Amino acid sequence: MEKERYDLTGSLLEWYDYNKRILPWRENKDPYRIWISEIMLQQTRVEAVKPYFDRFMEALPEVEDLANVDDDRLMKLWEGLGYYNRARNLKAAANKVMEEYGGKIPGDYDALLSLNGIGAYTAGAIGSIAFDLQVPAVDGNVMRVLARIWGDESDILKEKTKREMGKRISAYIPKDRPGDFNQALIELGAIVCVPNGKPLCDQCPWDTICKAYKEDKIDQLPVKTPKKSRKIEYKTVFLLETDDMVALHKRGQKGLLAGLWEFPNLSCRMDMESINEQVKNWGIQADQMEPAGKGKHIFSHIEWHMEGVKIHLEKEQPLEDFQWVTKKSLENQYALPSAFEIFRKLL
Repeated sequence: MEKERYDLTGSLLEWYDYNKRILPWRENKDPYRIWISEIMLQQTRVEAVKPYFDRFMEALPEVEDLANVDDDRLMKLWEGLGYYNRARNLKAAANKVMEEYGGKIPGDYDALLSLNGIGAYTAGAIGSIAFDLQVPAVDGNVMRVLARIWGDESDILKEKTKREMGKRISAYIPKDRPGDFNQALIELGAIVCVPNGKPLCDQCPWDTICKAYKEDKIDQLPVKTPKKSRKIEYKTVFLLETDDMVALHKRGQKGLLAGLWEFPNLSCRMDMESINEQVKNWGIQADQMEPAGKGKHIFSHIEWHMEGVKIHLEKEQPLEDFQWVTKKSLENQYALPSAFEIFRKLL
């Protein structure tokens, strides 16, 4: 058993040493940088994260900077990454670090788990990479690898499966390189045992022991519960503009895209007659009105199918619940969800 454990661990680390990607958050073992990167990497591809990470670290290089940042500034830094609650949890956690841990990110697993937005995987990643804690970091990439290696047919979308895989892989985590081991597993799932498409089994350090490979079950593993179909929601988006101003609306503090700015919109399909009626109800004197394209945005559980209308006014008019901002400040100051990006480009 010990020899098997050594071979399994040693072959993975040897592969990692030669194949790991050069990434900005791997430059050192700074727990703050590792924490920010791990949160950004949730639901987001590595290549997409890189420029956001660099910009974020330049603007907020220390925990104290994150704790004190203005909410609108934070949302602007996060704009385009999606899942904005991640950013809110980051700030709340930073405040807790300042208040309870003297501004130092704790090197204790349970303490990490107590911070907002940090679950078992993220605590394991930060703990092992930054503090050399011998704890697992099991995410979707890792579960896919382990399900195939072990021929495990458990549903990887269940928390029980994640816990059991975490316990089992813990026996292989070396005391001297726990962070590298966890990163190697994640890396293996990202670039070899890939999430979409055929895995590159000929490049895998575990090809000789992988049950799925040996038993021709690659296409059958991992096992996942089929997702429910997404709900479709139709929206009419209003681009209310003057030559240099545009009207925005701030979403409520709960629910989807909570607290973010958006173009005024209604959750329904509207023909031009209905749009004209709505404009009158707002008390707007429109100078010009024209269709402004269509867009679709997919969230985890819902799809927005959007149609825009561009309404030009000679000057901004007072509108309840709307705020007029300059088009320049829309670029530099106000965070707009990527769902509305297609319409922003039309201004």
